[in-house]
Amino acid sequence: MFPFLEDIVLFEYLGQIIDILVVTYVVYKLIMVIRGTRAVQLVKGITVILAVWFISRFLGLRTLEFIMTQMVTYGLLAIIIIFQPELRRALEQIGRGRFFQGRNVPQEEVNQKSIDAIVKASTYMGKRRIGALMSIERETGMNDYVETGIQMDALLTSELLINIFIPNTPLHDGAVLLKENKILAAGCYLPLSESQFISKELGTRHRAALGISEVTDSITVIVSEETGGISLTKNGELHRDIDEEKLRELLTQELNKAKSTQTSRWQWGGKKNG
Repeated sequence: MFPFLEDIVLFEYLGQIIDILVVTYVVYKLIMVIRGTRAVQLVKGITVILAVWFISRFLGLRTLEFIMTQMVTYGLLAIIIIFQPELRRALEQIGRGRFFQGRNVPQEEVNQKSIDAIVKASTYMGKRRIGALMSIERETGMNDYVETGIQMDALLTSELLINIFIPNTPLHDGAVLLKENKILAAGCYLPLSESQFISKELGTRHRAALGISEVTDSITVIVSEETGGISLTKNGELHRDIDEEKLRELLTQELNKAKSTQTSRWQWGGKKNG
């Protein structure tokens, strides 16, 4: 009887569908922005807080509900402060026109050829007492630390690793960050461990290697400039003065384990440590 009313209803439904699609796409792109950073762990923490808040309201736990309400009320300001690097990165991508571009599919995990390159370079530099610091990204993203150095995005080879750490070259000072079969960046700054149990004879490289292993699940290889000894850190543990075969064994064990157990960066369960 009134066909124009049907057109209005149709446009309303169409508008709702478009609204949902746009919001879904924006949320997806925001997830892609924080993916590969430590912000993923913070998102999980916020999710837990919200879950506790709803449960406390449902069960009538007044004191807990009051505490959660205060946290949620002032949470927006906290989120802005905590996620400042990610928000800045998102705005930069929007300014460069990259926010609406697709994300490249990640390549395979570190394969045996890459492990051989790391072992070969470490052994070469150890014999010549060339100091080196190489950190391999696994599940926890290290984009925040990549931005502190010179981005390379180069194919991982032993020759390139050795050339980077040759003394008095522009990139030798700092850490090299690796992922899969790529050198992400060189000359990067890593957080120093504040542990009181670190031997006083260990220098800045070892302290930085322990520091990054305490905040991420990365594997870090250190070559001492003073002794030429090779060390490895993982999960806050330091394996000192290991030989070539032991280094290969540890890298193969840890990286292959990460490859076989990896499912999603959004999984709630942590990986078992060897």
